[in-house]
Parts: sequence; C-alpha cells; structure tokens
Amino acid sequence: MTASSTPATLVVGSGGFLGRAVRRAAVEAAPGTDVRAASVPWDDQDAAVEALVTAIRGVRTPDSPWRVVWCAGTGVVATGAEVFEAEQQLIGRVLETLAGDEAAPGTLFFASSAGAVYAGSSPAPFDEDSEPAPLAPYGRSKLASEARFRTWAESTGARLLVGRFSNLYGPGANLGKAQGLVSQLALAHLEGRPSSIYVPTETTRDYLYIDDAAAMVLDALDTTERSTAAGTAVTKIFASGRSATITEVVAAVEDAFGEPLDVRHGADPSATYQGLDLRFASRVLPTVDARDFTDFGQGVRNTVDALRAARI
Repeated sequence: MTASSTPATLVVGSGGFLGRAVRRAAVEAAPGTDVRAASVPWDDQDAAVEALVTAIRGVRTPDSPWRVVWCAGTGVVATGAEVFEAEQQLIGRVLETLAGDEAAPGTLFFASSAGAVYAGSSPAPFDEDSEPAPLAPYGRSKLASEARFRTWAESTGARLLVGRFSNLYGPGANLGKAQGLVSQLALAHLEGRPSSIYVPTETTRDYLYIDDAAAMVLDALDTTERSTAAGTAVTKIFASGRSATITEVVAAVEDAFGEPLDVRHGADPSATYQGLDLRFASRVLPTVDARDFTDFGQGVRNTVDALRAARI
C-alpha cells in the first residue's frame, strides 16, 4: 500500500516491543505516510485517558479513513489481578468517551496474547476455533479487553482485528519484564549470572520474530480493510507455525554465544499459569502467513548481537 492510500495511523504503545516495531515497519513500508505515536502518561489514569482520547481523535475524524493500532499492555503472566482491573477501567473509559464521536470508517487493531488465552486449552496445535482457557489473570484480562474492543467496534461501525500473538522475540524486547526467554537467557549470560527455569524443559512455544510480527500486522490490516465489512470483528493468531522446546531455545542461545549457559532449575508459583504445549496453526487470513519467516537460529543470533552492542 502506498503512502497516499494508507490511512492515518496511530500506534498506542509505540514505546513497547511490538508497538515500536509496527510503527517502524509502517514508516518503512510507505515513506511519507501519516504514522503517529500516542504519548501517554500511563502512571496517571485520568491523564492517560485524556491523552489517549485526544490522540485517537486526531486520526479518527469524519473526513478520512483511519487506523488505531493498540499494542499497549500491562503486566505479564505472573502479574496480579488488581493491575489488570485498572487497565480494564482505563480501556473502558477511553472507549466510552469515543463512542459517540462522528467518524469515517476505520480499523482498530488490538494486540492480544495467544499464549495467555490458550494456556489451559487442549489439544495443541491451536487455531482460532480452539476454545480459550486462560490460567492466569493476564489471559483473562486479554479476553476481557478483546470483548470490550469488539463491543465498541460493533456499536461504532469500526472494523476490529484482534491479533493473538505467540511468543515474540528479537532485538528490542523490554528487558525489565520477566518474560521473553531468548532475551532473558542472553542478558543473564552477558551479565555473568545464572538463568532460572521454572517449567519443564520440554515446554514448547511458537517463536515469532519481532520484524515478522510487525510485517504481518500491516499485511493483516490491509487484508482486513479490503475484505471485511464495517462493524465486523476478526480474530487471528499471529504465529510462525514453528515451535521449539526450552531445551532447543537454550541450545540456540548457546550456539549464538559459542559457549554453554549456566541454566538452573527452580520453583515459582507462576509456573502453574504456564501451558506446556503452545503450538499454533492459524486458519484466519491465511495469505498473511504465506511468507518466509526468519530462521529461529538467525533470529536468536540477531538478538544476542543487539544485546552485545547495547552493552558496548
């Protein structure tokens, strides 16, 4: 899609792992296109609501098509329910404020988590028809957010694309969050400390390289806008379709460093929230998956190289 035909786009959560990659990919795909970042004071809910409403109204106007790509999210699998309650309240306030606005047709994208949503589901691999079975407040909150955005889209006539993502990895991950096995293993090794693993080493995940994920989001938005009626919600799993066990992930990181890691096994209450087999096989928008995905070993090497460079 060219810059002239791409709707004005707002990325919410552009400072995060996925949001930053989507914004970068959107600018590179169509130079000159109107791609904006929402600057949000997340620690102050009233100020955050005001900033989000203002930013969304900046692109969601009566005059031309628009896109809002919501990649912001609170917490990780081990986060307590009270944090997600505040997030739900914020999303509800923003959507309620915007509901009565006059606006041209547009598309809202919400980044959800396949791993959290299907953590207790069976059997793998999971597709969009699999019954969600979250094990943690994180997954239940993602489903609640999906429902909020779906109701809003239906009532306002917007298209909604819900993206349920498998495990994202690659350069630029938020190292302050207790997630992202590839980055956490590499960071621990660079800092000369052991890595702790709290789940069985045969635990299996689908790993999706961050640049592949961002490109898929843009392709899925283009496809949705061409083929989906206003007021319609589409849910798609974003995954590579290729999985690795923890043992294989450790081996890939060791290969990138050319030396063994100090990996130790421990116990943590959050381990009960983890599904053991999270393989995916998306059936929705299949053209989006028809691509050459980044080789896992190469993606791990890219991640290690980026972390090394950041420490120089």
